[in-house]
Amino acid sequence: MSNIEGEVVAITGASSGIGEAAARHIAQLDAKVVLGARRTDRPEKIVNEIRAKGGTAEFRALDVTKRKDVEDFVQFAEKTFGKLDVVVNNAGLMPLSPLEALKVDEWDRMIDVNIKGVLYGIAAGLPIMKRQGFGQFVNISSIAAHRVMETGAVYCATKYAVNALSEGLRMENSDIRVSIISPGVTESELAGTITDPSTKKMIEEYRKTSIPAEAIAEAIAYAIGQPDGVDVNEIVVRPTAAH
Repeated sequence: MSNIEGEVVAITGASSGIGEAAARHIAQLDAKVVLGARRTDRPEKIVNEIRAKGGTAEFRALDVTKRKDVEDFVQFAEKTFGKLDVVVNNAGLMPLSPLEALKVDEWDRMIDVNIKGVLYGIAAGLPIMKRQGFGQFVNISSIAAHRVMETGAVYCATKYAVNALSEGLRMENSDIRVSIISPGVTESELAGTITDPSTKKMIEEYRKTSIPAEAIAEAIAYAIGQPDGVDVNEIVVRPTAAH
């Protein structure tokens, strides 16, 4: 993973789960990480722990549903370290429910975070990368982008969108690398956003086979660590026991 050394990597949704694991792992590989999250106490602790181990890390408060927040976050990474190598669009929500439950507010929130949040990350990072002549987006999708499941219609739709946006971005920019990481069931706080009782019970059973967030962090690092001329388009990582 020598190609990661010295890279400037901005990670959204970095206060827990995959984002936290990615920040810790990539910092251990001598990259410079910038964590973004709505919560401030947890990321600040993560940054201090990374620094205590000799890593380089910064934090900036971030709400990915606000375009100005995302612009400021990405520009902060560039100004702090002089360049921007990678944007990891990781922030996401998964409040699953049957469509009949009409949880429209939750649908709106998923669209704002899972789709518009990724678009805002692209809008913030792409001009910098085009000016530099290099850069990479790592967009966290899901196996939900490959098959629709009951109670997951809206969530799956948002992840299908992430894949479509990523592929379009890749096709339009031969100087920018674009990688999709599609986790299966992974240890995270995603299930905590489910408010539908029957769905919550079903997912609790489903998540008994969860893989650690570190497995996804390693996949992210693999995609980033490739030589400049190699673009890992998608990695799917899921439990061995998954059907």
